[in-house]
Formats: sequence, C-alpha cells, structure tokens
Amino acid sequence: MRIITGLFKGRHFDIPRTFKARPTTDFAKENIFNVLNGYIDFEDITALDLFAGTGSITLELISRGCKEVISVEKDRDHARFIADCTKKIKVENNILIRCDVFRFLKSCRQKFDLIFADPPYALPELETIPNLIFEQELLSDDGIFVFEHGKQNDFSANPHFKEHRTYGSVNFSIFK
Repeated sequence: MRIITGLFKGRHFDIPRTFKARPTTDFAKENIFNVLNGYIDFEDITALDLFAGTGSITLELISRGCKEVISVEKDRDHARFIADCTKKIKVENNILIRCDVFRFLKSCRQKFDLIFADPPYALPELETIPNLIFEQELLSDDGIFVFEHGKQNDFSANPHFKEHRTYGSVNFSIFK
C-alpha cells in the first residue's frame, strides 16, 4: 500500500497477509483523488473515512493536508495497523474510532467536508449507507461523499448523486 501524493508521497506500508480488507488499488485511488481535486481543496478540511480497513484512504487524506481525519474501523487488527501507520509517519491529526460504522453513524453529531466509505461489497446494508449519511446530516454545506461499491450497485436515483466513476473493477459514486 502506497501514499500517492502530498507530504508523505511514496511511503509504503506492508499489509499483513492475514487481513481480509482489500485496499483501494493505487490506480483507482489516484484517479478518484484527481476527480476530487475538482470538488474540494484538501487542506484544512475535516474528513471521515468509514470502513477504514487498511487505512489507505486515511493516510492519503492526511498526506494531502486534511486538518483532521476520523477513521472508523471495527476490526481490532485493522485498527491497530492504522494506528501503527499513523505513528510511523508521526501524525496526530487522525482520530481512530474502533466501532461498528452503523453505530457510529447513528450517534455522530459532527459535520464533515469529505466522507469516504469503502464497505465490503457484499455487506447486506450497503445500499442504505448513502441515505444514512444524508439523514444524519453529516456533510457540511459544500461537503462531498465518495462511496466505493461493486458494479452491481446503482445510486444514480439518489437526489444527492452527482457522478459515477469506474476504474477497473472499482466503482465510485460521488454525492454532494
């Protein structure tokens, strides 16, 4: 896993082979962040990384200058890995929350400039996530929500939907 650009550009982190989580591919991550550059200035924003997994998106957000990144990951080993990675690059603007994403979403009262969610593609509740984000009013007025999902999902009917991007087998829906 590698950080694409920013303060920690090029840093590599070896993901343990025992992990079930799949990091967003470098190709897909680089392309979606290029698209996001047209929507948002990463410096000094508050971001939320849901289903943080390996921390690939968290680390990219930190490297690009986010003021604060909150990462939510339920798996103990994955959360420990994210904590170790942020410790290695000596940053303190990451708040790691080890809990179920749905429990977090129902109790969160903070607003974010950017929310990125990369749930397991086979997650039974996957289709409900965009509506939860907007029902809970978690985005700031000009906030962006990026949702990584499988090719079988179509969110274009959602009133907040802006665009869909595909990079290889990785699909992103962008909401505003």
